[in-house]
Amino acid sequence: MSPGVVPIAVFWFLYMAGLGVIFPYLSLYFQENAGLTGTQLGLALAMHPLMGIVALPFWGQWADRHGRRRGALFLLASGSALGYFLVPHASSFPVLLLCLAFLSAFAAPAMAVASSLSFAVLGKGGAARFGRVRVWGTVGYLMMILAFPAVLAWTGGDASVVGSTRGLELIFPAAALLCLGAALMLFWVPSSEAISVRAKREDLGALVRQPSYLRLLVLAFFAFGLLSGPIVLFPVFVAERGGTIETVSRLWIPMLLVEIPLIYFAGAGLRRVGARGLIAAGIACDGARWLMSALAPSLFWIFGIQLLHGAVVVGLIIGMQLYVEGEVPDRLRATGQTVLGAVMSIGAVLSHLWAGMALEHWGANAPYLISGPMSIGLGIYAWFFLPAKGVRGEWH
Repeated sequence: MSPGVVPIAVFWFLYMAGLGVIFPYLSLYFQENAGLTGTQLGLALAMHPLMGIVALPFWGQWADRHGRRRGALFLLASGSALGYFLVPHASSFPVLLLCLAFLSAFAAPAMAVASSLSFAVLGKGGAARFGRVRVWGTVGYLMMILAFPAVLAWTGGDASVVGSTRGLELIFPAAALLCLGAALMLFWVPSSEAISVRAKREDLGALVRQPSYLRLLVLAFFAFGLLSGPIVLFPVFVAERGGTIETVSRLWIPMLLVEIPLIYFAGAGLRRVGARGLIAAGIACDGARWLMSALAPSLFWIFGIQLLHGAVVVGLIIGMQLYVEGEVPDRLRATGQTVLGAVMSIGAVLSHLWAGMALEHWGANAPYLISGPMSIGLGIYAWFFLPAKGVRGEWH
């Protein structure tokens, strides 16, 4: 086992445990507790990808140019913790947007930089083993999904009552403490040449001129432009179908139970169908998931449909990260991942805005009926659009 694998795995566990507290309930908190309209909700949720457009390439370039990938991730996780503490204290919608902007300037690049650091820690051939480290993030996420309703009940809230969102403000300090713990784990990641290697000034320009990498960026823009809005509005969709906070929590359980083995064995999928195949399948599966959810007659059927989530994460997120790892040299790991993340963020901003407006004007089903069929078509097209193999060997 490479030195640093255990602490980076614990980082993933703690950091994504924080996301497990925040992500499933954030849109519900904004709509019910903060009283945001559909359009305001879209704007609030768009702050994360909007800030990511600027913050992602900045942090990636800083980490690569200075060889400070571990230090960059420490600052990002610590800044995320502070941001989570600030959000629930916003006194108005403009102040809320400012707090979300601060949070997102740190949180948006964190996952991409964590992935680049993980590849560096794993060393040569680390792409095939990446899933075995990244899977601990999903385990942490699942544990908090299971634990939060009990925590809510302990503090006096009731997750089982329709319309009750009492106690949801606890998601913010809980996420902050978990992010801070994740940041502290990075002190146990030893330095190495792969972690501290520095990029050249001209490398970024060469990277964005690579045809296969450019095609990946184009595909990422359209995929996240279609799919980001529906996933963040999923708690609102469930609530409109008569679900409770507890229902939202339980819906994530089958999603994550399937995701864990799929992520762990992502290396096997990479060997069989390549990163291109993972990406194409992930986009198409997400489209199918949302179309079937919109057409499902009850929450019972929606539970089963969410089993597709594991294939979505492995394909849409990890598949794209593995594709980048096959494209870029060691010295550009953080830049390659964060530029991809910035393009994802551009698509996600548009997705959050159109999905929020569709929710407000046409109802909770509308984002899913729009996104589903278009994403299925995009997933099929991705197989023919992306080159099967990267060009990493052409770098010098």
